[in-house]
Formats: sequence, structure tokens, C-alpha cells
Amino acid sequence: MPPAAPSPILRRRRLGIELRRLRETAGLTGDQVIERIGWASASKLSRLENGRSRPDPQDVGVLLKLYGADDAEQQELMRLVGEAGDMRGWLKNFPVMTQQQRGWAELEAGCVEISEYNPVLVPGLLQTPGYAQLRIVSAGEVGEGAGEPEHGEEPATEVQARLARQELLTREPDAPRYTAVLEEAALGRRAGPPEVLREQLHQLCDLALLPNVTLHLLLRDTQIGHWYLPPTAFSLYRFADPLDPETLTIEGGFTDVMSTEAFALNRYKVVFEWLCTAALTASDTLTWLIEATGRLTEAAPPSTVTFGPASAPTQRRRDSGRLTDR
Repeated sequence: MPPAAPSPILRRRRLGIELRRLRETAGLTGDQVIERIGWASASKLSRLENGRSRPDPQDVGVLLKLYGADDAEQQELMRLVGEAGDMRGWLKNFPVMTQQQRGWAELEAGCVEISEYNPVLVPGLLQTPGYAQLRIVSAGEVGEGAGEPEHGEEPATEVQARLARQELLTREPDAPRYTAVLEEAALGRRAGPPEVLREQLHQLCDLALLPNVTLHLLLRDTQIGHWYLPPTAFSLYRFADPLDPETLTIEGGFTDVMSTEAFALNRYKVVFEWLCTAALTASDTLTWLIEATGRLTEAAPPSTVTFGPASAPTQRRRDSGRLTDR
């Protein structure tokens, strides 16, 4: 995989923050900007400032002129405009990426540090194809049960899309530092048949040996802080460019939330520290994983479950993919 390129979604958010700063420095409200420029809708400016739309160079140029940005600021922000719109060049890194997974890959690109916790699943960057396939298929069955129309890709394609992101943790020469807190329940028998769990445990053992990966296991009866219970899965992202805002994502099952607000980020940083403190150390976690793998290997019959062409038996590689239901 090529070295990390700036992700378009990250550049859009960075550009939006800078445009909002310049507007506020100029003493203008959003309504005043819309009136002076003559845009038909206030939502256009809102989408730009929140990084939710592809920026048009001409629109950004008009804003910079209105805000009185100096030459250096204009040059820097127009560079961001180009990077924010260069989807075609960036997507060359992910030829099989589906639209849903593309958004998460965009967020991960350029990270120097990722911290993750999930109360019920193995975090996506650590999942095997078999474990991921079970998550994708079972989530799809929920939609069918709710009477939702079929949409999206076939499970095999979704797995392939996630596998396209596997090399993030072994990217040379700038693999991010990755820390995850795993719940013991995510590796329990409710998560899948023994052969799938055995493969997953094997992969976790391999990944735990990578110099940039730290895994902590949280045992079922472990107390966190003063009896704190984390209600949702979440991830924290820090980027190579210090001007790119740290980002929090919260997984709520069927709805995800993304935030760069310092108040929310700081709260989840505290929670993650509590989780790491309560969980087993990295060394003790590896010992637990090795012993659990041995128990499953001794108890489980030979594998008879197949997952299709996209999820052949997991190779012992020093990489992984973001394989969550999201």
C-alpha cells in the first residue's frame, strides 16, 4: 500500500474549520455572508464549514476575498481545496472499496494514532474474514427482519472491501500506533463457531506482536473506574498534520456519530485511559490469547464452515482490515 495520502474527508473538515475561523475573525455571521455573496441557501455555507460537501474552488475563492484572507492563507486553503476534491487519485489506493467502507478508510488515512474500544465485537482493524463475514451477514438479517429493501454489496464484496484496508497496521514506513481494548465477551461462544473464534484468536496473537500494536483484554468481571460502564463502542483518531482536528467516532449499532468537539473528545480520552488501566497489560493479554487459542484448538473439531471466495482461511500475515459492520 502506498504511503498515506491526505484523505479528502479530512481535508474538507480542515478547510471548513479554517473558513469558519476566517469568517468569525472578519466579524461576519453566516446570514451576512450569504446575503453579501448572494447564495440562494444558507445550507451551502453550513456544509462547507462542516466539511460535508466537496468544495468548489470558485466558491472558496469568493469567501476568502470577502474575509480578507492574505496571500499565504489563500494559497494554503486553495491547496486544501484541491486535496479535498481529489477523490479519484485517492481512491487508487482502494480499488475494491465500497462506498460505505470508503468513508472510514478516508478517516483512517493520515492517522498517526488510533485508539478503539468495542463492548461486544472485536474491533474492525483486528477481525479475520470469517469473523467479519458473520458480523456482516447477521447485521443484514436484521434489516431483512425489519422489512428493509435489499441494498449495498454482497457480503463477499463487503469482506473484500474491508480486506483492502488491512495493510494500515503494517504500512511502511508510517504505520499508525494502534491501541485497542478488547472485551472478553467479544471472543466468547456467542460471537461464532469454534473454528471462527480459533482463527480470530490466532490473528490477535500475531497482531499483538507488532511493534505499533497494543492490545488490552478487559475481563468480564473487571471494575472500571468507580463502577463506570462504557455504553457504546468508540474510536479516537489523531493525525500526522497537527492542524487536522482529532476525531471521535461513536458506534451506536445502526447509527454512527462523528465529532471533533474538544469536550466530547476529552471525555472519551478519559474513558479510554480508565479502560486501559482496568484491562490486562499487553503482556498478560497476549498470554491470555495464547492460552485461549490452545483451549479452542484442543476442543474444536476440524473446521467445516466455509465463507465463500472472499473469506478463504486467514493467512498468518502481519496485517489486518477494518472489518466491522460499519
